[in-house]
Amino acid sequence: MARRPVFQEVTETTPRQTQPSGGMIDAGNRGARGAIRIWLMVMFVLVVAMIALGGATRLTGSGLSITEWKPVTGALPPMDQTAWQSEFDKYKLIPQFSEVNPDMDLAGFKQIYWWEWSHRLLGRLIGLVWAVGFVFFLATRKIPTGWTPRLLLLGALGGAQGAIGWWMVHSGLSGEMVRVASYRLAIHLGIAFAILGLIAWWALALSRPEAQLMRSRRAGEDKLFSMTTGLLHLAFVQILLGALVAGIDAGRTYTGWPTMGGEWIPSAIWDAALGWRNFFENPALVQFIHRMTGYLLTIFAVVVFLRSRRSPHPVTRGAYFVMIAALAVQVLLGVMNVLHASPLPLALAHQIGAVALFAMILRARHHARYPYETSVRGTAR
Repeated sequence: MARRPVFQEVTETTPRQTQPSGGMIDAGNRGARGAIRIWLMVMFVLVVAMIALGGATRLTGSGLSITEWKPVTGALPPMDQTAWQSEFDKYKLIPQFSEVNPDMDLAGFKQIYWWEWSHRLLGRLIGLVWAVGFVFFLATRKIPTGWTPRLLLLGALGGAQGAIGWWMVHSGLSGEMVRVASYRLAIHLGIAFAILGLIAWWALALSRPEAQLMRSRRAGEDKLFSMTTGLLHLAFVQILLGALVAGIDAGRTYTGWPTMGGEWIPSAIWDAALGWRNFFENPALVQFIHRMTGYLLTIFAVVVFLRSRRSPHPVTRGAYFVMIAALAVQVLLGVMNVLHASPLPLALAHQIGAVALFAMILRARHHARYPYETSVRGTAR
């Protein structure tokens, strides 16, 4: 082979090697990540509204006003006086009417009926939004690789939630109960928060390209992520305990703080006749556990927040600052609810505060696992 002079120019005939245009991650179906994220965010807002409306339905004692489960035909409310009277007559057959609302007239029944009907209608709307979006993205092949099972899971959980909702309502339609079973209410609310958490986590995952997430994962803070995961689980337990409190109106039983009825440990904390049912039906014990868990959650959150101050990532530190601020507001709302016997506006604010705190813990957790890349020029978005 002839030697080439040192200063010989490379001609256009010299073969050039093609540079790779992307990695294996980019080679897959990236799908309509932005559009799916918007769709998930719409569902997130709807689920938050569903939780708030469910809380109002519970607090106004409206949850048992519709005594039948008609997933399709039940979307239409009574259209004339005869239909309204028929619904009212069905309500008169359950214990809540005879023991709680014996003096209720048709006008009063309509007020509680609209709360429950609106709650169920919003549930149907959420199901419709999920179904239309999922079918559209699936038919147009816009779902990113590996995301179809996740999005399908949301629909399955939503369908199960509807069935659990009826199971909850059915507990108050017969027997001696004048409200839904508190543990069924807790399960119903817990599934709602599980759905909300999945939507939020996946929306955060879709906010950045997959390749960028893979790179940022290498800079993740495992210890902070693990601590925040524990905090998230404890917050979820506290939310379930809050449902038990709401289910038996325990928040309106002891209205002093920091003591309960002037006692640090209420004397009525255990009723031998109730046995294990004390944990679900004894207002003193249920509220006491909710308070103690709230204190524990606050202490743990402060520890996690202090640990986050050592993070080298400014965006991560900011996420934990927002989280601790949300916690402070929620603690204040909790105390105000106790002191004022949980009036409807304060109780709803406390429930929305739980949603905000849960979402902010989840967001901080995501930043601990997938921090934004930083450089001397600032944060790489």
